[in-house]
Amino acid sequence: MNATMKPLKEYNIQFVGLKLGKHHFDYQIDNKFFEHFEYDEFNDVNIKVDLGFEKKTTLLELHFQASGMVNVNCDTTNEPYNQKIKTDFDLVVKFGEEYNDENEDILIIPHGEYEVNVAQYIYELIVLSLPAKRIHPGIADGTLQSDILKKLEELSPKGLEEKEKTEEIDPRWNTLKKLLTDK
Repeated sequence: MNATMKPLKEYNIQFVGLKLGKHHFDYQIDNKFFEHFEYDEFNDVNIKVDLGFEKKTTLLELHFQASGMVNVNCDTTNEPYNQKIKTDFDLVVKFGEEYNDENEDILIIPHGEYEVNVAQYIYELIVLSLPAKRIHPGIADGTLQSDILKKLEELSPKGLEEKEKTEEIDPRWNTLKKLLTDK
């Protein structure tokens, strides 16, 4: 996390005041959340995060479930589309001598801490749930009409072959080809 960024306070869970057992937190994630992380690859965001939070005597167990959509631009056509998101993540919070988040699913916080901030985990959960290549669903089913797609089709090996067939071959090439085959 950027050193100058203050943690988002509404994502602090003060577990000291919670009874042992299961608790539930809901978060509605939108563009403002990602602006805080200076992440601007989403045009629009509408994601609900359900956080199951279990307080045990020696540790905390967190189960994040995120579902909804982000509007992103297609890597091929740059056309915006809605990418569905459905993902989950488990985190165990333990207590130790010093803060340590090197292990991705275990967070160690110092003894005496009374709250945990879950914003960074929600951010990573959503960003990492996106496919590596963002492809508009209209490409696969043929419903997306785009100038870029038409150009890509023309430039594809199949498109170039068809172009060559339709263009009249200069007769001088035929003479050259004849020289090559008459060896």
